[in-house]
Amino acid sequence: MSVYYLFIPAVLLLVGLIWAERGQEPFRVLMFKAPLSVLFVLLALISPHPLGWYFGLVLAGLILGLIGDVCLALKGDAPFRLGLVSFLLGHVAYVVAFAGLAPPLTWINPGVLAVCVVSGAVFLWLRPGLGKMMGPVLAYVVVITLMVIAAWAVRFNQAAPPAAGWVIFLGAVVFYLSDLFVARDRFKSPGWDNRLIGLPLYYGGQFAIACSVGLVA
Repeated sequence: MSVYYLFIPAVLLLVGLIWAERGQEPFRVLMFKAPLSVLFVLLALISPHPLGWYFGLVLAGLILGLIGDVCLALKGDAPFRLGLVSFLLGHVAYVVAFAGLAPPLTWINPGVLAVCVVSGAVFLWLRPGLGKMMGPVLAYVVVITLMVIAAWAVRFNQAAPPAAGWVIFLGAVVFYLSDLFVARDRFKSPGWDNRLIGLPLYYGGQFAIACSVGLVA
């Protein structure tokens, strides 16, 4: 059976998750969120993985994402901080994985400046409401920015398979965009609309990155 059949239950669980998020009941949210996040880990596990080191790093990032998803489904500052740390470490794993596919010279491109400018503007936008979270959020912004820059480098590395480059780049970008809605919900303007947009972006990014393990060579 093709690994891509996993997208069918994934879409159904995502619809259920978006519905559950409207009520903001942690148990109901976890009923959909946990199995949905398990699916992107499973996708990586059952996909071909010709580069063992890349697969290991991406798998670590996906598992950390799963842990972060469970934490963010719970209420309170402590689960949020734990989830933030988990996602931060997951992004570090992705940065190292993508960097291994892109020689240092490919990191020097106009996209680096563009991504840094956007991230700087995002941090300034969030800063007034961060309070004690300023340090952790700044660290998170730096790491996720590096993830997008590394993915950009893979995309424009001529030695990398074109399909893998596009999947990694698009996965990183939509993951980045999904985090903007998490930040908006937490620090600027809470509301279900953030999850309505952010959740499809987030899962699209994670599933794309999971798919990439079978495309690199």
